[in-house]
Amino acid sequence: MDKAELRRRIVASRADVADPRGSATAIRETLLDQPWVQMAGLVAAYWSTGDEPATHGLIFALWKHGATVILPILRPDDDLDWAVYDGPDSLAPGPRKLMEPVDTPRGVDAIRTAALVIVPALAVDPVTGIRLGRGGGSYDRALARVGPNVPTVALLHEGELVDVPAEPHDRPVSMVALPSGIVRIPGKDSR
Repeated sequence: MDKAELRRRIVASRADVADPRGSATAIRETLLDQPWVQMAGLVAAYWSTGDEPATHGLIFALWKHGATVILPILRPDDDLDWAVYDGPDSLAPGPRKLMEPVDTPRGVDAIRTAALVIVPALAVDPVTGIRLGRGGGSYDRALARVGPNVPTVALLHEGELVDVPAEPHDRPVSMVALPSGIVRIPGKDSR
């Protein structure tokens, strides 16, 4: 199956997620229980939208527990700049109506200093760690800047850990957080 067809199938199946709020809570609690998450001083994450596993509670909890959280700002070239999240009132709608931090952008390379990177995905391959995104390549560019020993975690609903066709520009993640727990990608676990 090609990526476009896989995207269509995953997006269609997300309409049937039984308990999205419960799934988001399970993912948040599982991640917050991990020592490598608790010790991460700088976390790059994203503000979820639509049918994605919700990150709002996770981001707020990380921030309240003392982590500096940086969120993406979509640039005109579809690359990602990064700025600091400073609570729920520090966000404003950006391009494509995505919520973005209003803090001063730190540049595309700010992700290099993160101790933990949390990214969106529609699916992740359980063997290679290749993630299927929305097709813009923004997160593949961002992941290319992340050091080899930094945990990279994609958040998924159950059933989205599937074979994903790989292309040369695709960058793998080292883990997937599902409502049922953490799945480490063989040979990619960087914590």
